[in-house]
Parts: sequence; C-alpha cells; structure tokens
Amino acid sequence: MYYIEKRIEISACHRLDLDYESKCTRVHGHNWVIIIYCRSRELNHNGMVIDFSDIKHIIKDRLDHQVLNDVLPFNPTAENIARWCVEEVPHCYKAMVQECEGNIAIYEKD
Repeated sequence: MYYIEKRIEISACHRLDLDYESKCTRVHGHNWVIIIYCRSRELNHNGMVIDFSDIKHIIKDRLDHQVLNDVLPFNPTAENIARWCVEEVPHCYKAMVQECEGNIAIYEKD
C-alpha cells in the first residue's frame, strides 16, 4: 500500500447554522490547515497515488479566500469540510481540518 499526505493552508470565512446561541453564527474567518491523506495499492502511470498539485487544485483552488457558505452545499463545520475533502479527492481515505489552534476535526472512511 502506498500512502501520501498533502498539507494545505487556506484563508476563508464561514458562519455556522446552529440550533443554539453562538458567536459562530456570525460570519468569521480562519486560517485553516487541511491535511489530505490518500492511499492506493497501485501507482498510476506516472508513478503516483495522485499528483499533489491535483489535490491542491481540488481543495485550495476551490476554498481559499472564499465564503465557505457560498461554495459548499452544507453547513461548513470543520467536520463536514473534512468529510467533503474525503469525498472530493480521489484515493483520499482521511482528512484533518484545523480551523484554529486547538480546534481540529478528522473524518476517515470506514
């Protein structure tokens, strides 16, 4: 099995749709760190699991300097963003999303 990970930093804002009172329901920004974990039993014809620049294109080019509520079709919690990353990136089995120091969400496929 081959494993790779790609670390991506983005700046983006969001607001959360919550059923309780919270300052997070107002638009606010973060400097996010996203780590994408991919694996494959076989390498592609270029000798890669997936090109690192393809991962960057899928994640950073779509989310960096965006209002996440405007570009994602769900409540943009760190947990939901982690799941979205796994679903969007080929061969991705796990994603870690850090919205700020100490606040980290991880999603991993079963």
